[in-house]
Amino acid sequence: MAALSGIKPEKVFYYFEQLCSVPHGSGNTKRISDLCVGFAKELGLKYRQEACNNVIIWKNGSCGYENAAPIILQGHIDMVCAKTEDCTKDMTRDGLDVRTDGEWVWADKTSLGGDNGIAVAMILAILSDETLPHPPIEAVFTVDEEVGMDGAFALDCSDLKGKKLLNLDSEEEGVFTVSCAGGVRLDCALELKQESADGMTGYRVTISGLKGGHSGMNINQGRGNANCLMARTLYSAMEHCPSLRVSDLTGGQFDNVICLRNDALVALSASDAPAFEAFIKEFDATLKNEYAVTDGGISLVCEKADVPVAFSAADTSRLLHVLLALPQGVQEMSADFPGLVQTSLNLGVMRTDEHGVKCSFSVRSCIASQKDMLIQRVKAIVEFGGGTVGERSNYPGWQYDRDSALRKEIEAVYRDLTGRDGKIEATHGGLECGLFIEKIPGLDALSMGPELHDVHSVNERLNVASTARVYELVCEVLKRSK
Repeated sequence: MAALSGIKPEKVFYYFEQLCSVPHGSGNTKRISDLCVGFAKELGLKYRQEACNNVIIWKNGSCGYENAAPIILQGHIDMVCAKTEDCTKDMTRDGLDVRTDGEWVWADKTSLGGDNGIAVAMILAILSDETLPHPPIEAVFTVDEEVGMDGAFALDCSDLKGKKLLNLDSEEEGVFTVSCAGGVRLDCALELKQESADGMTGYRVTISGLKGGHSGMNINQGRGNANCLMARTLYSAMEHCPSLRVSDLTGGQFDNVICLRNDALVALSASDAPAFEAFIKEFDATLKNEYAVTDGGISLVCEKADVPVAFSAADTSRLLHVLLALPQGVQEMSADFPGLVQTSLNLGVMRTDEHGVKCSFSVRSCIASQKDMLIQRVKAIVEFGGGTVGERSNYPGWQYDRDSALRKEIEAVYRDLTGRDGKIEATHGGLECGLFIEKIPGLDALSMGPELHDVHSVNERLNVASTARVYELVCEVLKRSK
């Protein structure tokens, strides 16, 4: 017997368990894409499967709704694969082992993929329901949302007619997301020349103990960025110890994660070494004071190390001037949503190679012109310092539409069903809605979903009752879209 058999709404959890039965991590979506195509064939519905594995399924309006305006229902079919250390499952080949206690659904020893499999399951359940009154439906299932929204980038929207998009990729019931940040990755490079550091005293300098966090969700919490703090540390050290030369800077793994550790190698004249060690101890106390609340475990230490080569004094000065001048963190707050970050950037990755130092930023804003402004600012600083800046993964933001008819309709339905007002929010993270709005002029969009906790982790769980309520809400919205 299926693990979710008898859990209501039954069709939703039937399809969800079917989706969980095949592997579908980002970049590994062929089988789940084919599964969705198979459902379309079983239901006798028109579909289109793209080379990248996106799937679009069409269903005509029910009796009396044939001439109603179509609505786009959308979710993504890829998931983040996480598993416990003792899990032997190969998540590139095996499906998930779903479990439930009637209140929550989870997967044994792995992430669940409720983000965003439950959206796809709800949409499939709607497509299979011959009793539900509804307008024409355009169901869009995208791939690889979790690794840069690649499916939404690639999606051919030329045969989509809907001007209303209901995205089911939110994780808090009763919260309706109506705006998100756009973003871009900036890859900065400074060409620097290594020279012999013979006769100099070498040190490894480490900043660690920071909390880090997501550059969209946690950027407003004042947490320290180890890459930026190392630049500040070494620039300040250079003021005290003019002989300081940088050999290596290494920090961070992902540009969208606030860097929590940076390791540097530096060389100084023997006469400056005592002053340098004293400065590091003093500056450690400075950082501990500044970050006592946000990063209580912060630590700045140095130890002697073998440093045979280092950048020239001129290149070291140029490097540290550029790094210190580069902006970091929140740049502008939203006027529409008090407390929401509107524009930010994060220096997530720093590396040294034979050509010099490279670093990568994640830039975010729901206002396209402010995103462009930050790109200009980073380029101005790096290029003035003799470096270069490249752009990649540039995706649009979703600016708040104060007159959204879809939002007003869904707010009214939610109020009628629950007796409460929904919560209208924006996110500084990225959603696919921005790409759809860019591709379909005049599109009105909203994102919502059932209660999901600890997504992208082995503790991920989906609330059963919340799923039923959100499904009812979506169905009622369709009923009223005549």
